[in-house]
Formats: sequence, C-alpha cells, structure tokens
Amino acid sequence: MNEPLGLRRRDLLAVPAAAMVLAGCRVRDRDPSTLVVGSSPTGVPFSFVDPWSNELTGSMVDTATAVVKAAGLGVETAITPFSALIPSLVARKIDVIAAARLRTPERERIVAFSQPVYRYTGALIVRGDDRRSLRSLDQIGTLRTGAQVGSRFVDQLEAAGASNVATYESLADILRDLENGRIDVGYGDEPIVRYQLRVGSRRNVRLIEEFRAPAREELCLVMRRDDPRLPALNDAIARLVDTRIPAINSRWGLSSAA
Repeated sequence: MNEPLGLRRRDLLAVPAAAMVLAGCRVRDRDPSTLVVGSSPTGVPFSFVDPWSNELTGSMVDTATAVVKAAGLGVETAITPFSALIPSLVARKIDVIAAARLRTPERERIVAFSQPVYRYTGALIVRGDDRRSLRSLDQIGTLRTGAQVGSRFVDQLEAAGASNVATYESLADILRDLENGRIDVGYGDEPIVRYQLRVGSRRNVRLIEEFRAPAREELCLVMRRDDPRLPALNDAIARLVDTRIPAINSRWGLSSAA
C-alpha cells in the first residue's frame, strides 16, 4: 500500500464532502460553555448505548464527562455512528469525540487531539477451532480478514500487505461473520475484543495471544483544530490522568495504565 497510515486518501476527500452534507442540516445555537460529546454506540467498553436507559455510556464517555466538568464546562452527549464522528465534528454537530478514534498524523491535519487518556494495541481473533498461530500482520497475506470501517486497523492491515480485507461497522459484526465462517480472521481494538469475549455469548472465537501488534496506539479526546477550549481540557486531563481516569478505566475492566 502506498497511501499513508491513518485516514486514507479517499477518507480525506470524503470528510469535506460529508461535512458539507451535515452542515446543510440546521445546527442549533449552543452555549459556548457547554460541549457536545459525540460517541459511537458500538464500541463497548469505550462507548455504547445502555439498553436500559438508552443513553451513551462507557469508559470514554465517562472520561470525557469527567474531563469536561473538571475544565469547568457543561457537557451533553450525542449518539454518533463511528464512521460519522469526524465529519460530525468538522460540521460542528458535536464538539468532542469520545470513542475509539486513535491518533494518527493524517487525522491531525483535520482535527486536534488532546493529551492521551489511554493506550492500547490491536488484537487478532480467529474461530475457537482454528489453531493457526499468527505473530504479526505480515503473516495474514490472502486470508479473509475483517476490520472496522474507518479504523486505524484497516490501514495497518493494508500496510502489512493483507490483500483480502473486508470492512464492518462494528466489531460485533466481525465476530458474527468469524463464527459463521465468512472470514478467517478479525483484527480490531484489543480492549473491545477482550470485553466482548468476556461478557458476550460467543464461545467459538479466541484471541491469538502470541500476536504482537505493530504499534501501541494513543486514545485521546478529539476536537476541532480551531476550538479554543482544548487547552482547558488538556489541563483537566493532566489533573485527572493519575487519579480519576485510571479509576474510570478500572471500573470498565480496562488496565489502569494510560
């Protein structure tokens, strides 16, 4: 693959177009002291919709709420599909992205990232009866591989030479097709995969524990590059990163280390 990691060329072209479409919708006037936090509904435990309350929850939603309040600002939440997070931010439909949107140099040309609030890698998953061992992405080759659309992991697969990659809206969809034999391997956010395997009903899927991802990625809050409130959020993160944020991560079964 000759394109850079992160947002691919077609993604970079799509952001302004999508932003124009979203900008065509009426954006209500908002109090500048309140930030609208957008999160995807399919990224448990980082962000998802609680089926009982029908509200956004998860570690990144809790972290964003704590950081925004510590910065002395009000917070609202907005359910936003994963693939629409950056276009919605650019179009000013939301003010902050709190989801598994990892920092990349290409995305930093379009949006601004806060100081990291968590770090993690990708994970490879196969069916439980599949005993293959894959230690790196360059061993995937022509295997039918699933990854989440718009994610950093699609780029990593393509950079490693994987030639048969299918994209999905969520990791739950990847797990379903993996179980049903439609793909050979899945690749995605390691904390999300572990969480879904731990609390879900699927039994014929396993992580390849010996796999080593090509990079440890930084998870941050994401804002518009011209938003003057970002320094206040970074100051709040600096105050919370050794105390409140690890407690939030632990509550959601994540490693406390950021």
